Amino acid sequence: MKVLRTTSDMLHARWHCGMGAETSVGFVPTMGYLHDGHLALIQLARRRAAWVVVSLFVNPTQFGPNEDFAQYPRDEKRDLALCEEAGVDVVFIPTPSEIYAADASVSVVENQLSEGMCGSTRPGHFNGVCTVVAKLFQIVRPDFAVFGQKDAQQVAVIKRMVRDLFFSVEIVVGPIVREKDGLALSSRNVYLHKPEREQALGLYATLQEMQAQWEMDMRDAQSLTAWGRQYLVDHYPEVELEYLVICDPDSLLPCADVQAGTLIAIAARVGQTRLIDNILVGT
Repeated sequence: MKVLRTTSDMLHARWHCGMGAETSVGFVPTMGYLHDGHLALIQLARRRAAWVVVSLFVNPTQFGPNEDFAQYPRDEKRDLALCEEAGVDVVFIPTPSEIYAADASVSVVENQLSEGMCGSTRPGHFNGVCTVVAKLFQIVRPDFAVFGQKDAQQVAVIKRMVRDLFFSVEIVVGPIVREKDGLALSSRNVYLHKPEREQALGLYATLQEMQAQWEMDMRDAQSLTAWGRQYLVDHYPEVELEYLVICDPDSLLPCADVQAGTLIAIAARVGQTRLIDNILVGT
């Protein structure tokens, strides 16, 4: 396994790491502090590609001024051991100065899908996501990149960026990986104290109960959303709901009628920790 830390080394990796022009390259961009969800994405890439590249980069431009950039968990030594065990070929670990010049003045902005949901409370977040992913695509030059379904809005935004800017990168989406109790895996789960973790289970429980109501023919999105909000309040009162939306998974436009494949997404705070989760109805 090669560990590369400069953009120049990564740009030339197809030659000095044996990643020839005809070799399939899968890419898994991460912010590190890897968990089983990341490893599932790496395994998905490993099954499809001759070479797998993983990036470990906590991107400063996608954090707001009052968010947890400085506190975001990091453990490079552990991440590298997990990558080697998973059969990763190249790990790219740039510093912020490698990705952003001191006088950087160009960014990538998506103006539609990034406005609601997480974009409503995290202004500029998806500008940072699009910009860093576009840069990483240019540096790594993968044939496909793997993202997790847990970040459903991010997936939709990245797919739109790839479409609109003609990136020759296939976007592959891996399913949500959950802990035994149903909590969606996230690097931020380490912030949760035991009582908070019990309340955090309310996100997935609400989604499951909404799906159960849908299976009993509650197909009106407004009614189903109201039902889900009330369920959360009644059963998990310490969860501070940020949003609960029912929408098309690609356009993120609201749906009036809930059909199979419709996205139900939730974001909430439990204590100081912000969590997200979602399901695709009937899948």
